[in-house]
Amino acid sequence: MEALITSIVAPLVDYPEDVHVEVKEEQNKLVFHLIVNEQDVGKVIGKNGRIAKSIRTIVYAAGTDTKKRIYLDIM
Repeated sequence: MEALITSIVAPLVDYPEDVHVEVKEEQNKLVFHLIVNEQDVGKVIGKNGRIAKSIRTIVYAAGTDTKKRIYLDIM
């Protein structure tokens, strides 16, 4: 899942080397924290959050085989 998130986000940003994904596993959920350069946050979120919503939709669809709920936070 981390590789999927990185492969989606890296082409969108100016600083792909600063793209990192951290995973926090809790009892009923997996939380993926997407960390990008300060200057690239707007590009990842997009106008009215459209790109962020699209990324989340792909990640949620890819995680349907797990029994835990998946969340994606953009930092």
